[in-house]
Amino acid sequence: MKMDARIINPFLEAAVNVLKTMAMIEPAPGRPFLKQHFEAMGDVSGVIGITGKAQGSMSISFERPCICAVVSSLFGSSVDSITDEVKDAVGELTNMICGDARRRLEREGISLQSGTPMVVSGVNHTIKHISNGPRLAMPFETPNGAFVIEVAFNG
Repeated sequence: MKMDARIINPFLEAAVNVLKTMAMIEPAPGRPFLKQHFEAMGDVSGVIGITGKAQGSMSISFERPCICAVVSSLFGSSVDSITDEVKDAVGELTNMICGDARRRLEREGISLQSGTPMVVSGVNHTIKHISNGPRLAMPFETPNGAFVIEVAFNG
């Protein structure tokens, strides 16, 4: 299944929905682009493989101030660094966003399954998508920094 808005948009809508409902943060979408490099656009990333009617993966990369604000809101206490608990939260957010997107797609007759999220962090870490197709990146801004959703499906 080629990359098209019917497949991509549910992931972007799910990211907004999950952050709005779970962390009371309403992200503002930026301008989507095709990503040409593997370097993550953040300090910590969650990556999840997707199979079914489409094969590929989704990732979300957060800048440190953004994920700290999200996790602070989730935990109800101040977080200011990327700890193991923050990495666990990134994995869970990745899972929730993918699950929300899969439910949206199911309503359109597109059935997908997802694997277990993997979390990667550190300066200049890279993200290798499980896909031979283009990688669409959608940046989002929050009051406390940015995050980027990447979606890649086999062409």
